Amino acid sequence: MARSKVMVEGVARAPHRSLFKAMGYTDWELKGPIIGIANSYNEIVPGHFHLRSVVDAVKAGIRAAGGVPVEFGVIGVCDGIAMGHEGMKYSLPSREVIADSVEIMCMAHPFDGVVLVPNCDKIIPGMIMAAARLDIPAIVVSGGPMLAGEFKGEKVDLISVFEAVGRKSKGEITEEELIALEGVACPGPGSCSGMFTANSMNCLSEALGIALPGNGTVPAVMAERLRIAKEAGRRIVGLVREGKTIRNFLTLEHFKNAICVDLAFGGSTNTVLHLKAIAHEAGVNLSLKLFDELSKKTPTICKIAPASRLHLEDLNRAGGVPAIMKELSKLDVLNLDVETVSGKRLHEIIKGAEVLDRNVIRAVEDPYHETGGLTILFGSLAPDGAVVKSAAVVPEMMKHEGPAVVFNSEEEAFEAITGGRIKRGDVVVIRYEGPKGGPGMREMLSPTSAIVGMGLDRYCALVTDGRFSGGTRGAAIGHVSPEAYEGGPIALVENGDTISIDINLGRLDLKVSEEELSRRKSSWRRPEKPLRGILKRYSKLVSSGSQGAVIKD
Repeated sequence: MARSKVMVEGVARAPHRSLFKAMGYTDWELKGPIIGIANSYNEIVPGHFHLRSVVDAVKAGIRAAGGVPVEFGVIGVCDGIAMGHEGMKYSLPSREVIADSVEIMCMAHPFDGVVLVPNCDKIIPGMIMAAARLDIPAIVVSGGPMLAGEFKGEKVDLISVFEAVGRKSKGEITEEELIALEGVACPGPGSCSGMFTANSMNCLSEALGIALPGNGTVPAVMAERLRIAKEAGRRIVGLVREGKTIRNFLTLEHFKNAICVDLAFGGSTNTVLHLKAIAHEAGVNLSLKLFDELSKKTPTICKIAPASRLHLEDLNRAGGVPAIMKELSKLDVLNLDVETVSGKRLHEIIKGAEVLDRNVIRAVEDPYHETGGLTILFGSLAPDGAVVKSAAVVPEMMKHEGPAVVFNSEEEAFEAITGGRIKRGDVVVIRYEGPKGGPGMREMLSPTSAIVGMGLDRYCALVTDGRFSGGTRGAAIGHVSPEAYEGGPIALVENGDTISIDINLGRLDLKVSEEELSRRKSSWRRPEKPLRGILKRYSKLVSSGSQGAVIKD
């Protein structure tokens, strides 16, 4: 029986139907299938500012297929606007709130299926986590990426502005130039134009098979974006009639495919958190070691900003995610027989794909790197693991050893970097910014961008139990687990301690004896932070970054 029947069918449901009729629904519409649309439109996130038109297209597709669309709203945080202040502590917790709210809406009003319309950062995984938890027919259709801007003849994006703050501090540009740049870097709606977290996750929704081809790369302003939305509306009705729920497309093999694609284009380090969280909801075990194993088999064949000057529009022009998967299929790292929400198996989707620009997508015989663009590090400083976007690290920083300069908050570190107190060779350590300790595991784009802007990215590393924006480049190592708040080794680091980083070998080590660490541990005390509201609840319930920062069962 269709899920919606329990709220609209039979004599006992006359009051329920009366409420639907108060909104103009007819008897024939209530025969369904009734499709929920989770719309994250708002007027604070540029990636969501245009979603009304996308949702209108989804509704057209649902109606054309004989379904009934029912739209409801979902919150969304703009990470760029929340960056660098207390607001960023609320970004990762919003993922859990989004998952819970979509679950609530789809259980209180049992839709036959749901179309998820996110576009940015935590909203994408939050919605997918809810669908995986519910295991109902579902499909993702994003709002698409923003176009890159142009400044003085060069392509620019949001990260260009963040990095320009450091350049201004260094005296390389004027305030007038900074203001001119901020006016053109984000030229219109869409998710910020590089392979940052939002676009990484939208591309991976394609690789998982829970979104249609083009979902991750077709720019927000293109008419093709609306055509994809209409087709998504049509396909959700098909999925309901076929009895296909989202877990049909979230098996271990689907996740392995997505991880390989992620490694091939060097996605945001946040994808590790989010894929693990989605897998947790789908009942699939993804270990950090699986990412590590697949990285050794999967070359980096595509570099998009911040790892290069290319943007999502360039990847779209070059053939998009299907073209990347077509190239990877030469290596036998993908399972091409998996089902997708399109109704086709993966081998059918990539059959017609073609790499149209080898400057964007390289051949597997000529990769940027023989291994994947994300690297998992283990060692005495990160016994449970850490993550670095190795595709965006300059060659001379793939191996580095230097003295620790320790800060207990992002703000302290940013002030020191922009104040010129960080020297070449230093390893900046920012701790008590993890899921529990932050709380909220803030993205720290301001300090990493300042390091780049100050010209230190070729000489300094940054290590944290917090996390980084997908726009971060350089030797920025995040998700160090266990986190400082849990008494992990990062809590015991002192100024001047030697930290050794070897990204090629997957190592992150603190060169301090076990005896000395034991002595420091005996006198360590967890710092208490005055918390209230959601951050207090989140700090008590959230797991470590190595486990996806999910709420513990």
